[in-house]
Amino acid sequence: MYNNPYMINNNQSISERIDNEIEKLKQMKANMQQPIQPITQNFQLAPQNKEIIKYANSINEVQKDYVIGDTPYFSRDMSVVWIKNVKGDIKTYELNEIIPKDEKDLMIESLQMQIDELRGQIKNDEHVTNAITKQITTDTDTDDEPDGNAVKEDKSSSIQRVSTSKKR
Repeated sequence: MYNNPYMINNNQSISERIDNEIEKLKQMKANMQQPIQPITQNFQLAPQNKEIIKYANSINEVQKDYVIGDTPYFSRDMSVVWIKNVKGDIKTYELNEIIPKDEKDLMIESLQMQIDELRGQIKNDEHVTNAITKQITTDTDTDDEPDGNAVKEDKSSSIQRVSTSKKR
């Protein structure tokens, strides 16, 4: 037993532990006697994220709200947007939905534009063709008949175009 190395170290380690505990208690006592340092806390009063989207029912709600940067306010139906800056100035914009069009939609739109253009041309031509024009006739006598009598012919010197459309 006397040759057991753990036995000797065990007494020494117990004594060292006790000394360490005494030192810790002395440090705690010294800390208690020192003046207490003030506790500081930081409060975040304004949001750090400036890109916040807000919703409003009217411009009156936008006017009442305080902002720290340019802030967009959208109406509930997403048709109007108000942008308020730090000075309190408000700009109002109207929003329209953009619906993407595929090739078929673009072709239909192009054809509808061509139809409208042709309808416009037809209406312009109706005004020109419905105008009253005066016909100038010239009388000519020819001796083409075998009996020697002169034949009187009416020849038109102008060509008139007749419209078949109904007047409105």
